[in-house]
Amino acid sequence: MPQVTMRGNPVTLLGKPVEVGQKAPDFTVVANDMSTVTLKDTSGVRLIASVPSLDTGVCSAETRRFNEEAAKLGNVKVLVISMDLPFAQKRWCAAEGIENVQTLSDHREASFGQNYGVLIKELRLLARAIFVVDSSNTITYVEYVPEVTDHPDYDKALAAARAAQ
Repeated sequence: MPQVTMRGNPVTLLGKPVEVGQKAPDFTVVANDMSTVTLKDTSGVRLIASVPSLDTGVCSAETRRFNEEAAKLGNVKVLVISMDLPFAQKRWCAAEGIENVQTLSDHREASFGQNYGVLIKELRLLARAIFVVDSSNTITYVEYVPEVTDHPDYDKALAAARAAQ
């Protein structure tokens, strides 16, 4: 299990962490239009960013960065999943001009958090992590960010997404 802290304090991650080479676990999340989205509803190469909340500085900056990079990634879909309500995600995306990233909410079932080992027990938020899933639904890259308030390694994640195409 990855060791993760939030502001220096250890947190408990629920679920089983995923590893490179395994099949991507399914999940059920909610899109901004309140429709249900599962892994099976997505296809191609996906870069999935798990974040605590779009309304925080690091998550906001991370999502904006991936939104900018998504346009240069070709056929890679970028999904950002948090516990934020779909209404809040939709409002945030509109205010920030986010058009190249799909934000999804895990608030209803926490199935993404549990299936990818990023659900923080103490806070019912998602830990910061990056996953790249190729077109055959195999995980090709994983980064569990050790300190939730730190940024992920953008360069490695983007290189992994490009390599998975």
